[in-house]
Amino acid sequence: MKAVLSSEWLKLRSVTSTYQAMGTAALTVALGVAWTFYVSGLADERGSLRAAAPEEGFLPLVQISLAVLGVLAITNEYASGMIRTSLITVPKRGTLLLAKAGIVGLATFAAANAILLVTYSASRLIANGRHLGFNDTPFADDLPKLLASGLSVTALALVGLGLGAAIRSTAGAIVSVVALLFVLPGVVNYLPPPWNTRVATLLLPNLVPQIADERLSTRLGDGFLPPWAALAVLVAYPIVALAIGSYLLARRDA
Repeated sequence: MKAVLSSEWLKLRSVTSTYQAMGTAALTVALGVAWTFYVSGLADERGSLRAAAPEEGFLPLVQISLAVLGVLAITNEYASGMIRTSLITVPKRGTLLLAKAGIVGLATFAAANAILLVTYSASRLIANGRHLGFNDTPFADDLPKLLASGLSVTALALVGLGLGAAIRSTAGAIVSVVALLFVLPGVVNYLPPPWNTRVATLLLPNLVPQIADERLSTRLGDGFLPPWAALAVLVAYPIVALAIGSYLLARRDA
């Protein structure tokens, strides 16, 4: 298994798309800095205001960028034909996908948390005592949400890997991830209440605040999962996607 992990790590860092995906995700830092300068200027004029935290507002960019990395970790091999060599080297297909999941998970978790932490730190330094809303709470209180955000990025990257293994198409897997992240939350709004809010609690974009013990709705009993349940649902997303990918990978020709 160690040799398989080493091989997958070499593959991941030897393709240009890995650095392009991480570079796109890292744009969050620049966007967060620009946003903080902008709202700081407004605060200087008005005295104070409530603005969105940049590490939250630009989180979808990190999520989709590193989800694409997860997709490409396997669909690149199908596109180049390298998957045949991989399966000859590692005949146990479940082991191959598990090794890919381990490397993609570690890489995206480290990258996401580094990007979010740098964005968080830079924005607070630039705010420099101004009352911008997002900088009124101490780091200890913000840490659960930061960690949950990093976990959500990793979960989505692994979902992308699982969908890539199942669909075998880069475009198809990316469209599926985009639908999961952006389309479904919009569609759910058209459900009759209270089902719109109740279903929304289970959608991946809404799990981060719930893991941090925040409500999605002020209605009693609606829009809230306890942190442990929200975390369990978040973990279930990549498990289900990888299980489907593993099943189809084992039963189809390369």
